[in-house]
Amino acid sequence: MLERLGLNLPIIQAPMAGVSTPELAAAVSNAGALGSIGVGATDAAGAGAMIAKLRARTDRAFNVNLFVHRSPVPDPSREAAWLSALDPTFRAFGAKPPTTLRTIYRSFAEDEAMLRLLIATKPPMVSFHFGLPDGPRIAALKEAGCHLVATVTNLAEAQAARRAGIDALVAQGIEAGGHRGCFDENAADDCLGTMPLVRILASQSGLPVIAAGGIMDGRGIGAALRMGAIAAQLGTAFIGCPESAADEAYRSALFATEARHTVMTRAISGRPARCLRNRFTILGDTIEAGVPDYPIAYDAGKALNLAAKAAGESGFGAQWAGQGAPLARTLPAADLVARLAAEMAG
Repeated sequence: MLERLGLNLPIIQAPMAGVSTPELAAAVSNAGALGSIGVGATDAAGAGAMIAKLRARTDRAFNVNLFVHRSPVPDPSREAAWLSALDPTFRAFGAKPPTTLRTIYRSFAEDEAMLRLLIATKPPMVSFHFGLPDGPRIAALKEAGCHLVATVTNLAEAQAARRAGIDALVAQGIEAGGHRGCFDENAADDCLGTMPLVRILASQSGLPVIAAGGIMDGRGIGAALRMGAIAAQLGTAFIGCPESAADEAYRSALFATEARHTVMTRAISGRPARCLRNRFTILGDTIEAGVPDYPIAYDAGKALNLAAKAAGESGFGAQWAGQGAPLARTLPAADLVARLAAEMAG
């Protein structure tokens, strides 16, 4: 896979939707690794603009990541109960919660415009999170020449990806920041760590494996390669880069004591995701009402964050981070890639 994509280094920058930018991805790709953009939080027009910006900055390979979540099931009574539980916090910031909640992200499983865009633009690599597209979508992308990769959290998901025609796997350990890539977020989660998962998949899946979760430096990358991975995907490590879209509050929290205390929460978006412990995660632990489906719950989460920020409070953001967050560094992306490569060699 690395040779096909023309990579000099077994390093992939994770496609963090809302944090990764074309500037970040291009800097990583130009440095000999693989840059990524996440387009799951935008539509085809937005994705097209991001791909164009990226291609204007690099002629190297890059990855475009998509969300393939199941369609949410609206539940007006559950959503009303959730908004009622959030109401006192909204009012503390001089705001009111939304009267209703929307499905703010469309799954690639049903987004024909996004499929047409990808076929037309032919990204070298296309990756999937939360599940797999159907056979015709996979066939169309492969026909366009895209190398297809899926995030998995266990062997059963890996086997499903292989049967579907996926080319490689991202083995996402429980240490990883951001959303768990489980195909079914309501099924039992074995919570496998990155290294055991990599060994299992490298020996039993029949597909190339990319390690993801808690890896922050060259030593971590080297360990993953020794476990059988062909590359490592790092997300939290790139948040501190000036090219990322992380806001100042997010960066400050990443380099403060909050980095030592990541937690898994559904409260922000409706799906399990690892985040820096902040006021939103603490609030979520106290609410007894059931969280609405992803991404319906995220509509409320984003509204609450906006209300809090308007009142000068930064502790309600989606500050995704993995367990390796205390090892984060502030370096330009190209310098970070060079540092990772030197650490691997040393």
